[in-house]
Amino acid sequence: MKPTPKRDRADSAKAAVTAIQSAALGPIAPPKFVTVRKQDRPLWDAIVMARPRDTWNDADLILAGHLARAYGDMAHLEAHIDRNGMVVDEKINPACAMLDKATRRGLSLARQLKVDAISTVGKARDIRNGSELETRARDALQDDELIPRTMQ
Repeated sequence: MKPTPKRDRADSAKAAVTAIQSAALGPIAPPKFVTVRKQDRPLWDAIVMARPRDTWNDADLILAGHLARAYGDMAHLEAHIDRNGMVVDEKINPACAMLDKATRRGLSLARQLKVDAISTVGKARDIRNGSELETRARDALQDDELIPRTMQ
């Protein structure tokens, strides 16, 4: 069994060139053996763009197809619940249980693919620290009349 090939350091010039080349290619197209419904294609694109292009293998792309479908199913079920309500004929709408299962499946697949929040943006304490920094910067911008702002 051969070891996994060594990856370039993320802060190297070679990694920067690879990132630019990958970004220029856009999202990975679903391979022939992965079925992605037309309405789920934007979800597929968002999923495969959450990780560097060169980290995807065929097995991951199969799971990405399942995740895109799960996200699409979740959106469909949410719309159904919005139209019909959480309670139908004095019973819990069956779509609520289906949505719960689809959500669990989606969360599990996202974790397995490393496209979940912890994998892509870090742990909660890191997000909180970044949020606090951004809040302080926003406050500083509001107090400084010399910093140009975009017109809205």
